[in-house]
Amino acid sequence: MKKVILIFGVLSLIIFIKPVLGFNSNSTNTIESTSVYKTDKTIEKSFVSEAVDGIKQFYHYTGFANAESGNLIMILIGIVFIYLGIKFDYEPLLLIPIGTGVIIGNIPFVAGYQTGIYETGSVLNYLYFGVVKGVYPPLIFLGIGAMTDFSSLIANPKLMLLGAAAQIGVFGTFLGALYLGFNLPEAGAIGIIGGADGPTAIFLSSKLANGVNILPDGTTVKNLIGPIAIAAYSYMALVPVIQPPIMKLLTSKKERLIRMKPPRAVSQKEKMIFPVVALLLTTFISPSALPLLGMLFFGNLLKESGRTERLADTARTKLIDIVTILLGVTVGASTQADIFITKDSMMIFGLGAISFVIATMGGLFFAKFMNLFLKDGDKLNPLIGAAGVSAVPDSARVVHAEGLKADPQNYLLMHAMAPNVAGVIGSAIAAGIILSFLG
Repeated sequence: MKKVILIFGVLSLIIFIKPVLGFNSNSTNTIESTSVYKTDKTIEKSFVSEAVDGIKQFYHYTGFANAESGNLIMILIGIVFIYLGIKFDYEPLLLIPIGTGVIIGNIPFVAGYQTGIYETGSVLNYLYFGVVKGVYPPLIFLGIGAMTDFSSLIANPKLMLLGAAAQIGVFGTFLGALYLGFNLPEAGAIGIIGGADGPTAIFLSSKLANGVNILPDGTTVKNLIGPIAIAAYSYMALVPVIQPPIMKLLTSKKERLIRMKPPRAVSQKEKMIFPVVALLLTTFISPSALPLLGMLFFGNLLKESGRTERLADTARTKLIDIVTILLGVTVGASTQADIFITKDSMMIFGLGAISFVIATMGGLFFAKFMNLFLKDGDKLNPLIGAAGVSAVPDSARVVHAEGLKADPQNYLLMHAMAPNVAGVIGSAIAAGIILSFLG
């Protein structure tokens, strides 16, 4: 490498001093006229001028010349995402691709050369097609279905109510967005952040807030896919930070010590029947959620049928990994500073934080409410209500960890998984209902 640099430097030096050394002159001429000398000087000046102009033009196309403060802020945010994923293990499979995408999307460039993610014909724009058209989220749901065990929900169906109760965050955020001045489709897309489900948030925002839809009054709906997706995934990753203080605040020591009965054993036949029955029930209730729920239960059927293990393994490993990479990087890259750093984005992030708190509170309070009607031996540990948000499986893990802090022998993971997977179903149904009204 040193030799290459040395050779390159020597060649560059020769190019610049070539006119001075007279390499362009005829060696057979020993006497030069005054006019020839002036011509050589003119050529030398022209060459130097062209070299300087070339350097200036090169600089014009670099990121240093086109960088703005917004780009630097977003790049810093991308680095923070990567740091949180690596240092604290906060959803690294999401935050690291998204953080890298944020950096990629905010490298300054000259527009018009098919470089940016919003420039038609660019490679990033083609990859972003899967986000804009809602292609990636159903594929993510296919993988989630293939890796999810619904046994705890089948064993104790009443816990599905906790997943439904947590969806109050969706409708609370929807009302908050309307109050802040967003129109109906935009508010509907923002509201789904309360479900704490990134793929569902992307799917709904790609339908309602994609910058293409036009309202009856002629107003064009804003493109809010980037802010909504980043907010949803950010709060999903911060589940271990956000939920524990709320859980401790809203539950007593006595409630956190409640031990629940072990869930009953679920037969393989029940596991195979469940995805078919659940698919029919949920999609008849909310047909607009068919792309998400259809793929979710199809993936689960692949897992539980016992005949398609190869397909199930592909869905829960290779396929979901590939789609997660593409989704994370393109969503991150969509946060170009000139589009992302706006008042609307800041309001969306604020609403997202509030919605996550409301969703957690909804699950906790509804668990307490259910206990009013349950016998002493059948009472629920209210902590599992916090798992009603569909951040699978992080919310269930947080519930389990908080339960162990109160009682090292109290294992809540299997109980918490029931409202957790119910939250996934509930958020998809909520998205379908919103889409059917506002789409």
